[in-house]
Amino acid sequence: MALFGKPKYTIVRLKKKEIPEGLWTKCEGCGEVLFNKNLDENLFVCPKCDYHFSLVASARIALLVDKGTFAEFDHSMVSADPLEFKGPKTYKDKLSADQASTGLKDAVITGEGLIDAKKTVVAVTDSRFIMGSMGSVVGEKITRAIETATKNKLPLVIVSGSGGGARMYEGMFSLMQMAKTSAALKYHNKAGLPFISVLTNPTMGGVMASFAGLGDIIIAEPKALIGFAGPRVIEQTIREKLPPGFQRSEFLLERGMIDAIVPRLQMRERLAQIISLLG
Repeated sequence: MALFGKPKYTIVRLKKKEIPEGLWTKCEGCGEVLFNKNLDENLFVCPKCDYHFSLVASARIALLVDKGTFAEFDHSMVSADPLEFKGPKTYKDKLSADQASTGLKDAVITGEGLIDAKKTVVAVTDSRFIMGSMGSVVGEKITRAIETATKNKLPLVIVSGSGGGARMYEGMFSLMQMAKTSAALKYHNKAGLPFISVLTNPTMGGVMASFAGLGDIIIAEPKALIGFAGPRVIEQTIREKLPPGFQRSEFLLERGMIDAIVPRLQMRERLAQIISLLG
């Protein structure tokens, strides 16, 4: 039969054209593949779905502070290992690895600069460094920044992006930072000075339960995850399904937990407006 007389087919595997790495990023919000140059020009906000990617602390400062005006505080401060923590990685190994990969000493940069020509003390946490968690150095640097703002009668802006909350590697030493930063903010408030807290994705745990939640004005980026325990932990604890959008910026704004949602491209202008009104 003709059917059995057909020649055999040969499978030809075409060589896939190589695409250089680092040119494209897949959006976590909509799945769109984005050209990195365009994403950078749009301040790492997806032009398709408005998903806000994480920003490193230095990029956040460059976005908010007038060019060439930022003077960093306490650059050389590094964490100790008070508990001599050991696990799959020791705390010292974890610190060394993150210092090498990020170029930071710890998870926050603090300093003073101009926001639209208005002198302001600024602190920005960086989620790449142990998830932006707050240990003794983060708490001390933020406290010193608050005290400098109080002493010099300056407004304060803290941008939080901590998925780690209080840093478990330091135990009670980390938890103490919640009270220390909160106490410093009380004196700043008593001096009649404005504190603007900016929440980014994610801001959780002890960071949200202390300084991040104490702003005179609390602003969040769109769709940021904000809370204490995460949604999965809460569902497992109460054994109930959480409502759609639970712990996202939009959910919290509807319930009066934050004051405004401001897209990244408008953040600098909005901060300058608030500082002018309150300062």
